[in-house]
Amino acid sequence: MKKILLPLFCFILINCKKGETQAVNSSLVDVVQEDKAIALDAAKSASPIPPSSVAETASKNESNSTDTTIISKKIIKNGNMRIQVGDIRKAQNQINSIIKNNQAYIQKEEFQNTDTDDNLDITIRVPHKNFDALVNSFSEGVGSVLSKNISSDDVTEEYTDVSIKLANKKIYLEKYRDMLKSAKTTKDMLEIQENIRELEDEIDVSEGRLRFIDDRVNYSTLNLSLYKEKVRSSTTSKIGFGSRFGDSVTEGWNSFIAFFLGIISFWPFFLLIPVFIFIWRKWRNRKKKFNENNE
Repeated sequence: MKKILLPLFCFILINCKKGETQAVNSSLVDVVQEDKAIALDAAKSASPIPPSSVAETASKNESNSTDTTIISKKIIKNGNMRIQVGDIRKAQNQINSIIKNNQAYIQKEEFQNTDTDDNLDITIRVPHKNFDALVNSFSEGVGSVLSKNISSDDVTEEYTDVSIKLANKKIYLEKYRDMLKSAKTTKDMLEIQENIRELEDEIDVSEGRLRFIDDRVNYSTLNLSLYKEKVRSSTTSKIGFGSRFGDSVTEGWNSFIAFFLGIISFWPFFLLIPVFIFIWRKWRNRKKKFNENNE
């Protein structure tokens, strides 16, 4: 019995030692791997980030931003209207009331008074949601619509493209700023600073473009022209016979001045006429004497 128990005890003791050895070895491997990871992290933090890693990171972020960026429809609405009215001032008061009711504002106003008509040109900016209501109000109660042109421009694709590129440029900018902190030489610092400056300029341009598109999308533009024709009649217009007579006298005098100035412009030819007359007379006298001598 003792002979059987002794070998069994030795076998169990050997297996226990092997288990302990394997556990020690596995723990040593874990420690070595951990040390390697810490060393790699330290090396990465101590050395500057190469541009290739910046490009790879930016390209990954670009694909992620492309997948996650969701932009609503961006529609720019513009319009042109020309309306004939009977009274410019009355129509202008109606327009101001309609503009106020639709939360719009006048961006530009220009008035022209000629002998034949009065023209009032107004550039109106109106919230996108109120654009159709504003146009319908002008079409119904202001006057006779001579022309109307409404257009819609979908800029969603452009807006999305600029937004994605802007996000990627900001990622590049942050990476270059990190590189600048760990730059070792003056040459590297100057190159990184130049890249940062170019990126900042491009970001400003992109942000300005997005602001411009947002403004045009949020506020539509309507160019409105009011037109009143002046009828030249003494019974229907303030322009009577006396005014027309004065205009005729003025036009006649202007025509005479134009004719007189046109004649004066031929003065070189007038100087040559006496020379031609002198030569012609001299030639005629010679011919006359020659004929008399032959007779």
